[in-house]
Amino acid sequence: MDCGVDAVGFEARGHGKEAATERPATVLNTLMDVVRAGGAIGIPGLYVTGDPGAADPAAREGSLSLRFGLGWSKSLAFFTGQCPVMRYNRQLMMAILQDRVSIARNVNATPIPLEEAPRGYQEFDRGAAKKYVLDANGVLGAKR
Repeated sequence: MDCGVDAVGFEARGHGKEAATERPATVLNTLMDVVRAGGAIGIPGLYVTGDPGAADPAAREGSLSLRFGLGWSKSLAFFTGQCPVMRYNRQLMMAILQDRVSIARNVNATPIPLEEAPRGYQEFDRGAAKKYVLDANGVLGAKR
């Protein structure tokens, strides 16, 4: 494969028997294995400078056990960082204002009352394909 993308980040899990175990470097290490020499790896997946809930002391400080020597020996190019949102900010704003895109529909925005916030966070943590919007005053017509 010429290139690969790590869109998972530090919350990655292991493979097979280790699927329930946090392995924050597994995606990056696997990509370094499978991407051809001279290839590229894009890393928009979230990595943090500190993770107090990490499985080991190194990961709690944002340090991962990467096979960087493998990446170097294969001359891989790594592209990291957050999406450059400011580059697209004006275009997106204009598309929204001109009704060319419906952000709420596209991200599956789901209003919920404030008292249901704990449930919303739990569902989001379990991977619900929704963007919960807390509707504290009932203005958005949150459904119960």
